Amino acid sequence: MIEETKKVIVITFAAVLLAIALNIFLIPANVFASGFTGVAQLLAVVLPLSTGILLFLLNVPVAILGWLKIGKAFTFYSFLNVALTTLFLEIIPVISVSNDILLNAVFGGVISAFGVGLTLKWGASSGGMDIIILILSRLSDRPLGPLFFILNGLIVVTAGLMFDWEKALYTLVSLYVASRIIDMIHTRHVKVTALIVTKKPDELRKAIHERVTRGLTRIPAKGGYMEDDKEMLMIVITRYELYALQHVIETVDPAAFTNIVETTQIFGLFRKDD
Repeated sequence: MIEETKKVIVITFAAVLLAIALNIFLIPANVFASGFTGVAQLLAVVLPLSTGILLFLLNVPVAILGWLKIGKAFTFYSFLNVALTTLFLEIIPVISVSNDILLNAVFGGVISAFGVGLTLKWGASSGGMDIIILILSRLSDRPLGPLFFILNGLIVVTAGLMFDWEKALYTLVSLYVASRIIDMIHTRHVKVTALIVTKKPDELRKAIHERVTRGLTRIPAKGGYMEDDKEMLMIVITRYELYALQHVIETVDPAAFTNIVETTQIFGLFRKDD
């Protein structure tokens, strides 16, 4: 219960950050966020609905799909983040603190990225594209980064067509800043490889298989200083499963050494049905 309470507090704080980034920096400057949030901003320009309400409506079908295909806990906390973001977007007034569009783009990108990064780090997401990417990652071994690029590219082009190309360029600045901050807090890569050196390989393997639906490889290892026998468990996961894996390792073998490596592409068996 303590862990779940902490998670809800972090997700709530992250929703506040995202709402502040939108209502105080991005929306007044007509600079757009990434993913479904940016889509909601664009739709709010032409539809008689607020960005928060549109963000919520866009995420409802995605949340239903995630509930059926991914898992209840991850989807629940992701949709909770979306619902709280919608609430705070309606509560916090849209005001401009600066007339400098570059400052708005940079600070909006930084603050929103802190919100997204914290959510990812605590085993949830900001909904939308994150849930779609996670579903697709369980169906295909192909790199999924281009999907982020395509959607964000469409947002940038649409912003240029609806307003002017200067706004589109500043949107690119905001997206770049946000991606760098997410890299720092969590990881932008969809897939990562965990190399876990442990003295409790059997217990850890069993616990990982109960919480993370991925195969792993066991490699004999020997300590370089003590020369004691160990094993290295190698597992490729999505970034959304990193929180669950970290929690399992800390629970079963806190003394285990874990190295997380960025994975750009994989070949062979990875999907859930394999």
